[in-house]
Amino acid sequence: MTLEQTISAQIKDAMKARQKARLRSLRAIKSAIMLEKSKDGASDISDEAVLPILQKLAKQRRESLELYEQQGRDDLATEEKEDLAVIVEFLPAQMGEEEVRAKLTAIVEKVGATGPQDMGKVMGAAMGALKGKADGKMISRIVKELLGS
Repeated sequence: MTLEQTISAQIKDAMKARQKARLRSLRAIKSAIMLEKSKDGASDISDEAVLPILQKLAKQRRESLELYEQQGRDDLATEEKEDLAVIVEFLPAQMGEEEVRAKLTAIVEKVGATGPQDMGKVMGAAMGALKGKADGKMISRIVKELLGS
């Protein structure tokens, strides 16, 4: 069963269970997938194509959550937390900071980076190796630390 089919099935389950928040989140995911499918005119979309969509939605929710919390909008922040929790269910497990640091140290050595001027080379290799497995902000922060900038 593809991710798209799983999401559709869970929409039905949420409707039957009258889970309004979960249903809202699942419908938002389904809508984003349908929008992406309509761009290409394809009838099906692969799981590999769905993952970046889910990552984008999760990133949007995290950013909105941060803004709402700064502004003291607890009602909207709660909604974003609910949406984010549902989206994360469909994403692969994220690597911890220690795992990311170990991978990045290996990448820095492999690329032969010596300082901040090599940030681009390291980030290119790192984003390719850790795509979907770690947050881009965390990767960037750790690379900066490793390169001493």
